[in-house]
Amino acid sequence: MAASPALLSLTPTVVSRHPHLLFSPCPPPRHLRLAPPFASSSSASSPSPGPGPSGGGVFLSPSALTQLDELAAFRYEHTFPHGHLTVRALSRGPADDAVAEALVRLLATSFSETVRWAPAQRYAQLLTFVIRRYLFDRRGLAPHAAVLVGFYRPTEEDDGDEAEGDGEGEDEGEMACTAEVSFDAMGAPGAPPTPTPPLEFPYMCNMTVKTSLRRRGIAKQLLKACEELVIKMDAKTRLYLHCRIIDQVPFNMYKKAGYNIVQTDSILVWLSLQKRKHLMSKELPQVSVGSELTTKVFDDNTMTS
Repeated sequence: MAASPALLSLTPTVVSRHPHLLFSPCPPPRHLRLAPPFASSSSASSPSPGPGPSGGGVFLSPSALTQLDELAAFRYEHTFPHGHLTVRALSRGPADDAVAEALVRLLATSFSETVRWAPAQRYAQLLTFVIRRYLFDRRGLAPHAAVLVGFYRPTEEDDGDEAEGDGEGEDEGEMACTAEVSFDAMGAPGAPPTPTPPLEFPYMCNMTVKTSLRRRGIAKQLLKACEELVIKMDAKTRLYLHCRIIDQVPFNMYKKAGYNIVQTDSILVWLSLQKRKHLMSKELPQVSVGSELTTKVFDDNTMTS
């Protein structure tokens, strides 16, 4: 599965005119500069200030600290006939710095493959820098937002052909996919793409699967992981996302998973050199994670992504 509309929007010709673009060089909104740190469970007993993305700090409420613990403990596991997928949240701590660098490479590669723009090679270093900075900011927004990373480990018979990771996940396997989820207005992007979803509701973007691992059902499981995390974080249960009209395979996956079109871009969006997008949403069940209702909508989905 290719990257979401937010990632695909980045080109040097339009980024300065569209501050809502995911990797825009514009200054981050205020809530990014005041983002809380990703805290460990050891800090749960006494809220205290910590270094945010810009070196500042804020006090976290007891409920926010509890959510940080939930986020740190989150694991979504799925076993395929061909391998095993583990999805977790990218932490802010230095232990995940190598994973963050591997994620930068994955996102940069996904963008380059999709855009297929001749001079893109000249901007490779700039693209990497902007993505790295963006991830740094987003990692500091926990527990209001989370960057999920998925690691894939093939079965033994496929191990020789498929395990080509750079050791970015150590014993977790090779990095296979990523997605980003914001849980409330504090974690929402500064100005989400149009049609704009309600900022106080959870919003998913930047779903990307490594090219060599596509069409194996990984995207479907990553989507389920995002939904389960939203439920676990006790956010509002209507989840929003964008899907470009031309991306028929992801669109079919979202439809089969229960997402419906809320609004579609005007044809005038072409004037800004953007692709038209659907805003889609789904009402998630208010049940415990891992229950039958949480996964029911996927049981009959035989399509792989």
